[in-house]
Amino acid sequence: MSTLLYSLGRWSYRHPWRVLGSWLLVLAIAAGGALGLSKGFDNSFTIPGTESQEGLEQLERTFPQVSGTAAQFIVVAADGESVEDDAYREPIEEKVEELADFPGVEATTSPYSELVSGLISDDGTAAIVQAQFSGTSTEIEDDVKDGFADSVHELGELLPDGSRIALGGDLFGTELPTVTLTEALGVIIALLVLIVTFRSFVLAGLPLGVALIGVGVSMLGILAATQFATVSATTPLLALMLGLAVGIDYALFIAARHQDQVRDGVDPEESAARATGTAGSAVLFAGVTVLIALIGLGFAGIPFLTTMGIAAAAAVAIAVLIAVTLTPALLGFVKHRAAGRPRRTKRAKRSDGGEPAAPKPGFATRWVRGVTRHPVVTTVAVVLGLGVVAIPAGQLTLALPNAGALPADSEARQSYDLVDEYFGEGFNGPLILTGTIVTSDDPLQLMEDLKAEVEAIDGVKEVALAAPNETADTGIVQVVPETGPSDPATSDLVRELRAHHDEWLDEYGIDLKVTGFTAVAIDISDRLGAALLPFGIFVVGLSFILLMIVFRSIWVPVKAALGYLLSVLAAFGVVTAVFEWGWGADLLHVSRTGPVIAFMPIVVMGVLFGLAMDYEVFLVSRMREEFVHASRRLGATNRVAVDAVRTGFTASARVVTAAAIIMFAVFAAFVPEGDINIKPIALALAVGIAVDAFLVRMTLVPAVMTLLGRRAWWMPAWLERILPHFDIEGEAVERERELADWPEPRSTAQVAAEDLEIAEGGRTVAAGVSLRVEPGEAHVLTAPDPRRSRAVLLAIAARLAPDGGRLRVAGHLLPGRGAWVRAHVGVALLDGAADPATVVREALEGRTRLVVLDGLDTVSPAAADQIAAVLRDADRELGPVTPLTVVASARDVGAARSVLSDAGFPAAGATEIRTNSASIEVNA
Repeated sequence: MSTLLYSLGRWSYRHPWRVLGSWLLVLAIAAGGALGLSKGFDNSFTIPGTESQEGLEQLERTFPQVSGTAAQFIVVAADGESVEDDAYREPIEEKVEELADFPGVEATTSPYSELVSGLISDDGTAAIVQAQFSGTSTEIEDDVKDGFADSVHELGELLPDGSRIALGGDLFGTELPTVTLTEALGVIIALLVLIVTFRSFVLAGLPLGVALIGVGVSMLGILAATQFATVSATTPLLALMLGLAVGIDYALFIAARHQDQVRDGVDPEESAARATGTAGSAVLFAGVTVLIALIGLGFAGIPFLTTMGIAAAAAVAIAVLIAVTLTPALLGFVKHRAAGRPRRTKRAKRSDGGEPAAPKPGFATRWVRGVTRHPVVTTVAVVLGLGVVAIPAGQLTLALPNAGALPADSEARQSYDLVDEYFGEGFNGPLILTGTIVTSDDPLQLMEDLKAEVEAIDGVKEVALAAPNETADTGIVQVVPETGPSDPATSDLVRELRAHHDEWLDEYGIDLKVTGFTAVAIDISDRLGAALLPFGIFVVGLSFILLMIVFRSIWVPVKAALGYLLSVLAAFGVVTAVFEWGWGADLLHVSRTGPVIAFMPIVVMGVLFGLAMDYEVFLVSRMREEFVHASRRLGATNRVAVDAVRTGFTASARVVTAAAIIMFAVFAAFVPEGDINIKPIALALAVGIAVDAFLVRMTLVPAVMTLLGRRAWWMPAWLERILPHFDIEGEAVERERELADWPEPRSTAQVAAEDLEIAEGGRTVAAGVSLRVEPGEAHVLTAPDPRRSRAVLLAIAARLAPDGGRLRVAGHLLPGRGAWVRAHVGVALLDGAADPATVVREALEGRTRLVVLDGLDTVSPAAADQIAAVLRDADRELGPVTPLTVVASARDVGAARSVLSDAGFPAAGATEIRTNSASIEVNA
């Protein structure tokens, strides 16, 4: 992958206008799709497979008057007056009759109706009017909502002076999130950090421009996707927040590596290619971890959350793609100006008139020295400190938002508060029991009996309505709890009502379901809470496996996973303290304290996992790189390991610090004026990023790595063998640079191998293999055991990765360029083939210039003649400028040479691969 990114970076640098134009075209297409396809967002929460959802679907079929979206308004009489007075009763009843005929209204309920109770407060000073619309809140047009609101507000002009009227209910209890100027503050802070980091205005704007184009594409794409999927209004805000943060950081990582290399004298084009191949590989790995974690939000089995995760994952994927393509392209415009102003170094004062002392160590150097000198103290301090911060997380409660969380100046919030004040908290979150009563001989008496049963349950304030529908086949019981919709006691009441299901089924023959908006919200919260543990195991387990693959270590993943858990718990602790305990709530404009939005923990766990792995990779990969290089010279000692920790930290601290500050600023900017759904998520991510980057990765990690010493890089040999390799440090790019002139400058060899070693199942199959094949030549590999020669043949064709030595095929170094070689080198396995000539012909498709033939001596004489003819025809089609090259394997070298001679290769060379791992040229 690193070599592919290296080539992509070079191509992008050379063709900046093509890359920039392509992304602008994608942006324009996305904009057109958004304009033509967008049909708006759907903020209704559904959760298939739950009792509450099944109850709602049943009501839609049998009792539409109570199944849609509810709206209500509260009238509060002036001081000393009562809503029972004619001055209130007459205009209210007239308005109820008028609203009953309003478009989209299924039914209205007057507070003075004899069929319901509880719509007039006990002291007679307030009354509630209810209206039931057909369809969900997002299906009701804005002009219908506005017309209904205007009609209700007209009532206020007819009521006595001093009275109050406030409109609310589910229909008016949600507000679409918007982007404010406060969010732009995060972008401004990011720009300032970039200017300080790069010391160049030109280069500072590059990551920001890359991120903004990527965010534009993802946001417009989400708008277009509303035509095909149900998308909540919170989804694009989450995608915006994530896409902006990771987009800036990913471009920053590549641009920072490029600037360092240019300052060291590397040609800008070569530097852009290297930066894309090395830092770009780490960006790709980090992006994949974020993608996996976000897609893992589907663990909860909740459609809107799955959609949210997929949309956010798409934004991150676009951020990765644009970072590895547009960043090197824009560097092609900047060229040598990428170096920026030279960094000033502070020098110590001269002593005794001598030469100036060495430059003073920077803050990063002094910091890591202090941490590694006292690793035990540092480790204990960080763990205990974060443990204290995480204590409030034990009291974190979850719920879905309601009108009570809206800003205080919102009319729906004022209505919510007035209902709370005059009717009690439970009236804002009524529950509905519904079931089929078609078998009952006396449906009215049945509903009265059920009403009495429900009223006797603890936690029920009153039953406002217990009635059958018009056809007497379905009944509903509207229950007003004593506690509010977000109160844990209301959740307990829902569970208690459901616990009586079997009892009431036996006694009354009715299969009751508990439903309503409040019950749906409780079911979603319960489902999310149940998904947290498996999702946490998935995320931590994934991080452990991925980091084992990357760092070839056991202890590094253990440390990373435990550090991630500390960051997550600390973030949850701060959110609990602010949103539930009220610490700093006014400072952060938290309108009401209480339970946090239910999907906050799972979203934060997924996102923070990916971002934490970013910092882990960029810091620890440099430490590993330094340790590997130093170990080759000095041996793998603890002293070398500690020095590698310090050197690697110093080399990567600047860019990681800048990236963390930028992410913190972007997330924190969504807190003060953010949407009620995004605000706690943004705060958790901002705190989590700050804790993870500065306390865990940049303090705890070097301390623990120092304590572990060289043991930090230990892994069992058996595990080392079975784990795949993932080059995130660009080792293949560095290897290509070191071997650029091997076997010699401008080599024409189609195949060049030196001391090639291949192992299989932990056993060496071939070693010390050296050969060279020029264009238009043929070569035969032979061994007493044909599996050995076949292994070398497959390594040449990039179907098998070599374990040692050097191998270049068609100018491409293996294994780094394996993808290209696999696509351009044909393979024909002839031993046992039913039609060997057809197998060879298929291997030569696409004007292949290099083909490998395994078991050439095993074919019949007739098949040998056909193969020779196929090879001759292929060579003739290619022509003398790009002749065909053949590498074959055979135990009988003479038989193989005979076939190759008939095909036009009279002087085929041969290499014998002995079982003692030595290679001997045979009649070469």
